[in-house]
Amino acid sequence: MFDEMYGSDGAPRAPYAAIAKWLEQQPLETLRAKSDEAERLFRRIGITFAVYSGGGDTERLIPYDLVPRVIAKQEWGFIERGLKQRTRALNAFLADIYGAREIIRAGKIPEALVMLNPAFEASMQGLAAPGGVYTHVAGIDLVRTGPDDFFVLEDNCRTPSGVSYMLENRAVMMRLFPEFFARSGVEPIARYPEMLLRALQSVAPRACEGEPTVVVLTPGQFNSAYYEHTFLADEMGVELVEGADLVVEDGAVFKRTTQGLQRVDVIYRRIDDAFLDPLTFRRDSALGVAGLMAAYRKGTVTIANAVGAGIADDKAVYIYVPEMIRFYLGEDPLLKNVPTWQCGREDECGYVLDHLEELVVKEARGSGGYGMLVGPQASTKERAAFAQKIRATPDAYIAQPTLSLSTCPTFVDSGVAPRHVDLRPFVLVGSNGIEVTPGGLTRVALKEGSLVVNSSQGGGTKDTWVLRG
Repeated sequence: MFDEMYGSDGAPRAPYAAIAKWLEQQPLETLRAKSDEAERLFRRIGITFAVYSGGGDTERLIPYDLVPRVIAKQEWGFIERGLKQRTRALNAFLADIYGAREIIRAGKIPEALVMLNPAFEASMQGLAAPGGVYTHVAGIDLVRTGPDDFFVLEDNCRTPSGVSYMLENRAVMMRLFPEFFARSGVEPIARYPEMLLRALQSVAPRACEGEPTVVVLTPGQFNSAYYEHTFLADEMGVELVEGADLVVEDGAVFKRTTQGLQRVDVIYRRIDDAFLDPLTFRRDSALGVAGLMAAYRKGTVTIANAVGAGIADDKAVYIYVPEMIRFYLGEDPLLKNVPTWQCGREDECGYVLDHLEELVVKEARGSGGYGMLVGPQASTKERAAFAQKIRATPDAYIAQPTLSLSTCPTFVDSGVAPRHVDLRPFVLVGSNGIEVTPGGLTRVALKEGSLVVNSSQGGGTKDTWVLRG
């Protein structure tokens, strides 16, 4: 197990030297008081997320850990290059499968995996996304297993969430420990909303005249990420709208205002494809905008992320991303995939069923840590029940080895102790290029020994520091 703070000799690694010294100087009572203060701040600001299982109050605070995670400048440089490479390839893949489908004709990815995938949107066939960008905001989940070993766990190319927590974690850290933060030489992240707005405006349709009007489309206050929707709209200085606030007239999209209808050029949507337009997708949707896809086809509005981008989230499609990088970019992948078995293949399914006690099994189209089995931590009864699910619908599952995720110092009830972490950096893509916010959202498994970092499963978050030097 790789400890990001301490080397095998027990001495702090160079990036963590200042953190180690700082922790030595902090009495346990001080850390506990600061942790309580952080919780009060998050509660006062209203930073919550929704959990729709387990009973009780669905609105919960995401646990915040006050010990930051640190990434050295050189380490981040490698990660950033890998993220840009991967995102370029994913966008090329999306453009291709809704266009010429060259990667399928070349036999690099199974046709059925794409064409029969529930996330493939036939309505996008032959439509070129404005600026050639399909995934404008990508959240690429990374795990670390050694000093130089970074793996991509999954790609989030449809509506990745969590960036508001990344920004609020930093704001709280700066408030709790301003002097320590100021002397630590950390790369800033506060420009993310500005970068996001710039990327969205860069892909405005050609028909746009003057400065593009951008809106954030939310399904409403009962959505689990509603806080983030309001936060990003406020930070970008744009309107937060629901479907009822928009209307399509004469092939263009307008928002209703007290001064009448105002043209909308770019919609940053936080609604799933199926609910975007009742005339194209689910007829019973009250969340979307009737005629939106007709306006998109006419080229009068940009939808970010593009409809159909979610196929790149599929964990079975994920297996082929290294091949996409070679096929579209002619490069070797910088960031490695986690070895993955596809249960839809008979021989691989047999291996998975025979080794459930060693593997992590996930729904190919699942998210949020739901619908997964962590074999080594599951009971015999749980593994047997999951095996039945796999046999019933093998195409719905993939399996991966149980990686020994790196650990970072984390403040828990007993003091500071190592806990497993992952990282979700956020990649912004516009017609003006690709930008990566230095750091991202570090998620931490607060339970000792747990590998599940998702907030919906009891995980927390911490500030992520990328050092300048």
